[in-house]
Amino acid sequence: MPQRLAVYPGTFDPVTNGHLDVIRRGAELFEELVVACAVNITKQPLFSVQERLDMLREVTAGLSNVRVTSFGGMVVDFVQSLGGRVILRGLRTFSDYESEVQMAYANRTFAPGVETLFICANLEESFISSRLIREAAALDGDIRRFVPSAVARRLRAKSAALKADVALHSKGKGGGSEGDHQRGRASGRRPRR
Repeated sequence: MPQRLAVYPGTFDPVTNGHLDVIRRGAELFEELVVACAVNITKQPLFSVQERLDMLREVTAGLSNVRVTSFGGMVVDFVQSLGGRVILRGLRTFSDYESEVQMAYANRTFAPGVETLFICANLEESFISSRLIREAAALDGDIRRFVPSAVARRLRAKSAALKADVALHSKGKGGGSEGDHQRGRASGRRPRR
C-alpha cells in the first residue's frame, strides 16, 4: 500500500540548508511530510523547542504539504500515532549511515511496521551539521551559505551564548596541560633543562 505520510524527525538545532534540502525532497515524495522536532533528553540545545519550531515553520512556509510539530518519546510511537509507517532520514557521510542503520534496525525491532527511508544529502550540503554551524557562528564565521537567512539572524542574536559555550568547552583543550603551557610545550618550544 503506498504511503501518503512520512515523518522527518530531528533536533534541528538549528535547521540547516541540508535539513531544508531533505524536507523539500521529502515533500515531493509524500502527500504529507511531518517535520518533527524532537525533545531530546541527551542533548542541550541552543534553541528552545519553541524557537526551533518557529524557525522550521518560517523556512517551510512555502511548502503546503509540510507540517511542523514536536514530539517526545520514541519516534516510532509518534509515527504510529499519526497513522504513518515511514521515517525519513537524511544521510551525509558513511558515519551517518552506520548510526542511522543501527537506529533503523532498533526502530524495526520496536515497531516492525515502520520503515526508514534514507535520502542522500546533496554533495554541496554533505558536510553541514548543526554542531558545525553553531561552532562557526560562535567564532563569528560567515554561516549564511549553510543556513536560511532567518536562521542566520537568530544565530547572530545568540552569538554571546554561543561564545560562552565555546569558551566553556575549550577550557583544558588545545595543546596540553597547564604544566605543559608553563614549560612551553603547547607553543612548540622545547622546555628548558
